[in-house]
Order: sequence, then C-alpha cells, then structure tokens
Amino acid sequence: MEIINGLHNLRPRHRGCVLTIGNFDGVHRGHRQLIDALCEKAKALGVPSMLMTFEPQPREFFAGTKLPARLTRFREKVYLLDQTPLDRLLCLPFNERTANIEADWFAKDFVVDQVGAKHLVIGDDFRFGRGREGDFALFESYGQIHGYSVSAMSTLLQGEARISSTLIRETLAAGDFTAATNLLGHEYFIMGRVVYGRQLGRQLNVPTANIRLQRYRAALEGVYCVTVEGIAGAVRHGIANIGVRPTVDGKEPLLEVHVFDYTGNLYGDLIKVTFKQKLREEQAFDSIDALKTQINRDIQQARHFFED
Repeated sequence: MEIINGLHNLRPRHRGCVLTIGNFDGVHRGHRQLIDALCEKAKALGVPSMLMTFEPQPREFFAGTKLPARLTRFREKVYLLDQTPLDRLLCLPFNERTANIEADWFAKDFVVDQVGAKHLVIGDDFRFGRGREGDFALFESYGQIHGYSVSAMSTLLQGEARISSTLIRETLAAGDFTAATNLLGHEYFIMGRVVYGRQLGRQLNVPTANIRLQRYRAALEGVYCVTVEGIAGAVRHGIANIGVRPTVDGKEPLLEVHVFDYTGNLYGDLIKVTFKQKLREEQAFDSIDALKTQINRDIQQARHFFED
C-alpha cells in the first residue's frame, strides 16, 4: 500500500482510481466491507484503489479541547489498512482551510482534476465539504457531467445494531472485549514507540514501557490484562494502565505497560499492546505505598487471568 501525505505529493501517475473518502476510525468490519467493494470495483475497471482520510479527524478539529475518544491513531490505521487489498492511502491535513473547502470542490476539482476517479464508493450516511453540505446526490450529479459513477454502501449490521465506531467505543468503555472484537473484526490494540518516562515504575520495582498518546484521547481508561508484541519476536503477557496517573499528578495521557518477567531495554522499540481484560478503573491513591500495594494485586490478578 502506497501512502501519499497531502495533495502536494500527488503525481500524474496517481490519476485514475476508484476512490473512497472517510475517517475509517477503527477499520472495523463495516469499513472492511466497503474497502472490499472498493477494491473489487478497482480490479474490474483496471485501476488502483484509493482511500482518502484526514488527520486529525474532522470531529477532533471541531471539538477543540473536548476531544472525543479515538479507536485508532494514524499509525494503527495504516497498520490495519495495510492488511487489506487497498493500493493507495491519501492523507490530508484537516485544518481551518480544509474545513472551509466547498463540497463542489471535492465533487469536481478533487475527484476529476486531482485524482481522476472513475468511480466512488461511499457510506450511505457520508457527508462532506464545508458545513457537511455535500452528499451522495451531489457526487452523483457531478459524476453524470464529468464521467464518474458513484455507489453507496449500506450499513453493516450485527443483529439489529449498526456496526459503527461509536458503538465500538461504547462497547470498549463497558469492558466487553469479546463484543468489541466481533464488531472490529480484530482485537483492540494500541501501537507505539517506547519513550522515557519518569522512571516511577522502576522505583516501585515494576518497570514499565511507556507509549505517549499525544493529544489523542484513547477509547480505554483503566488497568488491563494485555499481551505485548515486538519483543524479540515473542508474544508476552503483561499489565497496562492507560490514563493520566492521578496519584503522581500526571497530566499527559499515557499507556504504561509492565511486561511480565522481562528486564530488557525497550526504549525506541515499536510495540503492539493488545487488550484482553479490564481489571479496574484508574484511581488516585493516598500514597505511593498504597499504589504499590494495588499494583502488586493487579499483577497477581493478571497472572491468574493468563493461567486460566
């Protein structure tokens, strides 16, 4: 899969494709159904498939400081999309300028002049352009004039529930990882490079590998049983806290992972943390000693989970 960052990196060879546009947060089963249809149509027309998305997601831009929870950061989205037959991923920055682009520009200048799309595949509820003024009918009308066709994918249901990123966030927040996996089509995970922290874990004799979540709010908060990949080719068991660490006056969202029975240096390594079971909510303790006691309880509980 080729990654194209920004319109300025589009080249003449990128013209001609079957296109879809959206956030694709979580790359869940509904998204994969759409991507499969996209790639099948591209193969039938003999052109590459292209998915266009935005960073940050539009709803994050408009939310300001009240960030909504996010299932996948860009790294994780790329990881999941790379497992599909998708040929090209085009990522545009979402900023004040992007927010004010008229829907007509997307339907004509972008689709026709920039990428030369032969066909568009979009979700049945897709809206685009300034003020969300564009919809399927606008794409269809421009397509009739400029020679591209459009198809809408209906929502994928599980039972009577619509599979959506919102439903998956609610399911994860409730700690139902079995249901979340069924909706996603894969287990929920977070990836990132290990960074230096405050070394508090080592002081507590519980060293942790830390992943910064940057400005993004994760879909989970609390303490979890996890598996960790990216350590010498093995899948290891561990325990993770995801949150702001109130006992030590933490401010920045952080994923802290203690890998059982491992003492090596992971700084700078890329690891994948998969969430298996929730143990408890993140909480503030009266003292570091009280925190240490609870962490030891958590570790024992997590070890029992993996032994069962």
